[in-house]
Amino acid sequence: MKNEIISLFPEIDQIKDEDLKKKVICVWEEAITQGGWMVKDLDKIPFTLLIPDCKTNLIEHTRAVTHTAMEAAKVILKFYKEQVTIDLDLLLAGGILHDVGKLLEYAPVEGKITKSRRGRLIRHPFSGASLAYKHGLPDEVIHMIATHAREGDGGFRSVEAVIIHYADYINFESLGGKV
Repeated sequence: MKNEIISLFPEIDQIKDEDLKKKVICVWEEAITQGGWMVKDLDKIPFTLLIPDCKTNLIEHTRAVTHTAMEAAKVILKFYKEQVTIDLDLLLAGGILHDVGKLLEYAPVEGKITKSRRGRLIRHPFSGASLAYKHGLPDEVIHMIATHAREGDGGFRSVEAVIIHYADYINFESLGGKV
C-alpha cells in the first residue's frame, strides 16, 4: 500500500526527514484500513460534503492544499525571512495529512458518500490528529491537523498551522464552499 500512497501523493517524496515521511504514509495506511476503504476508492471520495455534487476528490484537494501552502510559505520566507521561520518538512506533512481524518468521518452508504456514525460524533480534525498522535508524528503536525478547520478558530495556531488553515479555506471557498 505504501507505493500506492506515494503515487497518490508524490509530495511525500519532498519530505527530507525519512522518519517523518514513513509516519505520514503509516497514518494514511491506517486511515484507509480503519475507514474500510480501498486505495482505489480514494479518488471517488469528495473532499467535502458541504458543496452539493462536489466534483473535487479528497486526493486532489489534499494535493492542492499542500501546494498552496508550500507556495505561500515561499512567499512568506522571501519577504519575511528575518522574522519568520517555517519548517517545510512539517508543513508538507501537515498539508498531506490535514484531511486524513475524513476517511473516518465519511462512509459509503448505498453508493453515496455520507457522514459515518463516527463522523457524526467526531469531526476529521480530531480523528486525523488522533491518528497522527498514535503514529508518533511531531506535535507541530498534530497541531496543524487539529487546528486547520473551524475547531482551531479562536486559539493559537503556529505559523505552519496558519498557512495550512488558509490554504485549506482558499481551496474550499474557491470551489463554492461557504464557511
